[in-house]
Amino acid sequence: MDFNSFRKEIKSRNASVKELTNDFFLKIDSIDPKINSFINVTKTLAETQADHIDMLIKNKEVIPKLAGIPIAIKDNICTKGVVTTCSSKMLKNFIPPYESTASSNLWSSGGICLGKTNLDEFAMGSSTETSFFGTTSNPWDTNRVPGGSSGGSAAAVAAGLCLASIGSDTGGSIRQPASFCGVVGLKPTYGRVSRWGLIAFASSLDQIGPITNTVSDAAEILYSISGKDPLDSTCLDENVPNYLKNLDQSIKGLKIGVIDECFDHKGLDPEVKESVCSSIERFRSLGAEILNIKCPRFNDGIATYYVIAPSEASANLARYDGVKYGYRSESESNLIQMTSKSRAEGFGDEVQRRILIGTFALSAGYSDAYYKKAQQVRTLIRNDFDNAFKKVDILLTPTCPTTAFLKGDFVNDPLSMYLSDLLTVPVNLAGLPAISIPCGFDKKGLPIGLQLIGNVLEEEKILNVANIFEKDANVMKNRPNLKI
Repeated sequence: MDFNSFRKEIKSRNASVKELTNDFFLKIDSIDPKINSFINVTKTLAETQADHIDMLIKNKEVIPKLAGIPIAIKDNICTKGVVTTCSSKMLKNFIPPYESTASSNLWSSGGICLGKTNLDEFAMGSSTETSFFGTTSNPWDTNRVPGGSSGGSAAAVAAGLCLASIGSDTGGSIRQPASFCGVVGLKPTYGRVSRWGLIAFASSLDQIGPITNTVSDAAEILYSISGKDPLDSTCLDENVPNYLKNLDQSIKGLKIGVIDECFDHKGLDPEVKESVCSSIERFRSLGAEILNIKCPRFNDGIATYYVIAPSEASANLARYDGVKYGYRSESESNLIQMTSKSRAEGFGDEVQRRILIGTFALSAGYSDAYYKKAQQVRTLIRNDFDNAFKKVDILLTPTCPTTAFLKGDFVNDPLSMYLSDLLTVPVNLAGLPAISIPCGFDKKGLPIGLQLIGNVLEEEKILNVANIFEKDANVMKNRPNLKI
């Protein structure tokens, strides 16, 4: 169901917003035990919000744009008075005293908070298998992962447990699970959406964005959460356009650049390549001009990212020392031992691995060889994108090299797991907007994602192109059945 279908139900007055909201909680109670997409549901809060919308409707007052839309929030985004865990033992009992700007904007726009969704611990992972609260399952095949780190958010939308969710994207953590779960995932330009209240992983890369069933729904959510925020110094003071306005504009004559390096990689699944190439031909038939583009440093993104992101994580996660808040070990007698034991017991293996990598990369004698060099390559990657956008309007790649893999496939092989982000991390390194939309299914009935990349602050353009493709391809018309 999309937003407009839900609004028709509200307008028909066959049911109140509160009744429709409770229908979602019944679905969550019935289906989520098979998926584990929610860590915490917020029924009391949701009913209070729904009652407010029902009162506005009853009194024939102006209702906000997202009135009654049921939304889930990734559990690394702070919600006032609601436990926010980052899927970690370290924060399993943390209750923020403040609301993130993004979620606050959603509630002021009339959205209904259904709960907090599962993720890889501290957003570090590509499968939602590193969560302290257990692995999330992919609704298309519960033996497979939903992607990560926003796997709970994507799975909840795909399973119909909410109409939209908010995730965070540091190296593909919105787009990759969106691809695996057959939904729409949008990573905005760095600074387009405030990061205030997002628990930091890598501050120069993190960005909040929507996961929805349709492109138009993503456009609505993005409009609500975007804009200048005095609480976040990295948030841009730029005009926020009405992203719905030009969604149906013709793309005839638009120049779409196909990044050659993405199709030459040996890890690209043949079925994924075939589906994306078929989509390229569809764009051609819609009047777009297709050009092949070289981005020589594109495939260097993964190595660059796994120096920069762990380095920033090492600094950001230093605050979790067992002193002021978070998990504290009770078995040690002095401060140094208490801090060491608290971090060893409070963080999972993947988080510890990335902290150690980052600490090493920043250490004396190695920072020039690793961190500084990675920042230099980051600049070269951004230059490749700048040169590409002199020739084309948007860029196109597969979202992921493969479809959803089986649980446990890469548990003991983290380096292979990291390659899931091969095609998404360069976008974060360059601070660009990108969207993943479903473009087909493989022979197992698993969704395949197509990624469209825009220049800085050109979300409106990629939303337009994605919407035209979505309506023309109608990928979900003959979709396989969910296995839940």
